[in-house]
Amino acid sequence: MRKKLLAASLAVSLGLGLVSQASAAEKMILYTSMKESLIGAIYEKFKVKHPDVTIDYQSAGAGKLMAKIATERQAGKVLADVLWTSEVPDFYNLKKEGMLETYVPAQFGEVINPFPDHDGSFTAARLGTLGIVYNTQLVKKAPAEWDDVLKPEFNGAYGIANPALSGTAYMSISLLVKQFGWEYIEKLAANKAKIGKGSGQVVDDTASGELAGCIGVDYITIDKIKKGAKLAYVFPKEILIAPSPVAIIKGTPNLSAAKKFVDFLLTKEAQEVIASEGTLSVRNDVKVAPELPIASAEEAVKRSIKVDYKSLEDEKQTTIKKFTDILQGKK
Repeated sequence: MRKKLLAASLAVSLGLGLVSQASAAEKMILYTSMKESLIGAIYEKFKVKHPDVTIDYQSAGAGKLMAKIATERQAGKVLADVLWTSEVPDFYNLKKEGMLETYVPAQFGEVINPFPDHDGSFTAARLGTLGIVYNTQLVKKAPAEWDDVLKPEFNGAYGIANPALSGTAYMSISLLVKQFGWEYIEKLAANKAKIGKGSGQVVDDTASGELAGCIGVDYITIDKIKKGAKLAYVFPKEILIAPSPVAIIKGTPNLSAAKKFVDFLLTKEAQEVIASEGTLSVRNDVKVAPELPIASAEEAVKRSIKVDYKSLEDEKQTTIKKFTDILQGKK
C-alpha cells in the first residue's frame, strides 16, 4: 500500500475499514514511518486483544512527521499520541525538549535493548539492519568484509543512498566512519562509489544491474529477493543497526490507549509480524527471517557498531557535507 500523510483528516483507521470512534471506549493517534502493510498487520492482531481501542494513523517519512509535529507544537497541540520511526536522534531531541512521556513497557524485561541510557522515554520496537547488497550476476564471489566493496568489480558501481535524504543512509555513514574513520569513505571515493537517492533506489539499481552493489536496508532488499531479483544480502562482522524507537507524547489525553499499544508492540505476536517483514525483532524468542544472514537479534546487537546516538543529530550536517564533498571529489 502506498504510504500517505493525511493532512486534514484522521478518518481512516489503518485502511482496515472505518471504526466508529463514538462507539470505541478509547482511541489514539499514531505517527509512524513504518510501511502500511506492517502497521495494518500489527493492528489486526492488536484489535483482537483491545477491540475497544481505535487507532488512527499518519504514515510518512520521519522528516515529514517531525515537521508536522513542529507545526502542531507551534499551534499549541500535538495530535499524535505515539511516535514510531527509525530516526533515533529525533527521539533524543524530543526527550531533551520534554516532549516524551516516561513509560517502561510491560514487556521490556523480555526484549533486547540497544540503548544503554534507556529511561523509559522511548524503547526500541524494531532493529533495522543495513548490509552489503550485491547483484549475483555481476559479482560471483560474495563480499565478506566492508573492504571487499573496494575491489575492482565494484569500481564505479557501488551505491550509497544520499544521507541528506535518507535517515538510514545517514546512520550507515555515521557507523562506518565511527568504526573505520573517514579514510574508509576516501577509499570508497577512490573506487568511484556513487551517491544514490533513497534507500530503495540504490537497491533497485543493484537489481537492474546499473550497480554491482550497495549498502542496503534489510526489508527493502528482502522484498526484492522474494520477488525474484538476482540479489544477495550479506552482513560483514561489523553490523549496521538502526533501531526504530517508539515513544508516547507527553501530555496525551489518550495515555491508557497509548500504553496498551506500546505494550502490545513488544509482545511476541507483534514482533513476529515485524520479523516476517524482513527486519530483526527485539525479542530472541522470535525467529529471524530466513533471508537475513544472522542467527539471532542478540548476536546482531553484539556484532553491531556502537555509537553515541545523542551526538548524531549535532553532527548530522557536518557529516553529510564531508561525506558528499569526499565522494564528489571536493575535499
